[in-house]
Amino acid sequence: QVQLQESGGGLVQAGGSLRVSCAASGRTLSNLAMGWFLQALVKEREFVVGISRSGGRTEYTDSVKGRFTISRDNATNTVYLQMNSLKPEDTATYYCSTKGVDYSEGYVYMGVSEYNYWGQGNQVTVSS
Repeated sequence: QVQLQESGGGLVQAGGSLRVSCAASGRTLSNLAMGWFLQALVKEREFVVGISRSGGRTEYTDSVKGRFTISRDNATNTVYLQMNSLKPEDTATYYCSTKGVDYSEGYVYMGVSEYNYWGQGNQVTVSS
């Protein structure tokens, strides 16, 4: 079992920055591929960014490339999503997730169904 606890987020003006954090417990972070998803009101959950178990590979959805950055600190079992140049359309609930047991070091999972564990979600609101 993996537990994911998110923090950060909040309200920011367009053009501003926010960072959301995700603390993992139950398994060592270095053994986990991780991902961030967003879900806007009355929309389906969407992939934002993922990082492989090794940390050597990342994948970003096109709309956030150059603005968002995923990083991981294996020493503290924490994954971060740094969000810069935020836009009103980035407003959503952001979820941290992991597949769990993973034997692939370099694979980045991008589908909602590929992830088995989810954080509680963290609201990010960008005002215009």
